[in-house]
Amino acid sequence: MDAVARNRHIAGTGTAAHAWRADAALAAVPTVDLDILVAPHERLVVVAPHPDDEILTCGALLHLLAQRGRQILVLAVTDGEASHPGSPAWPRERLRHARRDETVAALACLGITSDRVRRLEVPDGGVTAHEADLTRRLADILQPHDVAVTTWRYDGHPDHEATARACADAARQRGARLLQAPVWGWHWSAPGDGAMPLADACKLAAPPEALARKRSALACFHSQIETDTSNGAAPILPAFAIERVLHPFELYFAAHD
Repeated sequence: MDAVARNRHIAGTGTAAHAWRADAALAAVPTVDLDILVAPHERLVVVAPHPDDEILTCGALLHLLAQRGRQILVLAVTDGEASHPGSPAWPRERLRHARRDETVAALACLGITSDRVRRLEVPDGGVTAHEADLTRRLADILQPHDVAVTTWRYDGHPDHEATARACADAARQRGARLLQAPVWGWHWSAPGDGAMPLADACKLAAPPEALARKRSALACFHSQIETDTSNGAAPILPAFAIERVLHPFELYFAAHD
């Protein structure tokens, strides 16, 4: 898997959602009960490199736990202010405020209030440079009864990968459990290439209502899903990318040292 993952690139339209849905190896990944994935006494801590990653990785999980009144904390690593470089319509400060508001609206779709969000304000695009500090801050927040969910360590985006490494180090220090989920891994990887660590994976079933909530939450990220009318740039998060995270399940990888 590591050799394949070294060749990860996010370009073009990537692997289509229907190709993943037809993959026998993905279909064979075992499904886990919600209370096994996150036990009733455990707190879910979602560590999102950018606004929208908390929904892309585990929107259904967030909704299912919120319905049950369970403990949830969302850590926004960056404010996503660098997603539209050079755009006349989206200067950094406008993006910073817009994407914060989008997160609040998206979480509301899942039944989660804004007081469950803590912003770490690491510079967007600069997580690798701040990785050691992020690790220390996460270690101050995580507790032994936490289940942390973040992006995959081979996701193909530098901020996603640095966040995953920081989470792994912090979880190890604090005795928390860590799960990683692909976002752009669905794009650059493909069925049969061995890149996805499916032997270390489990699936959480996403019932139709939870999946609909996740779709509605993703629709709140207008800055990411709409064409930039000021320069004609394509959406950062196009429809084909959204469809890849709207399987009737969410996929999680167990983290290993």
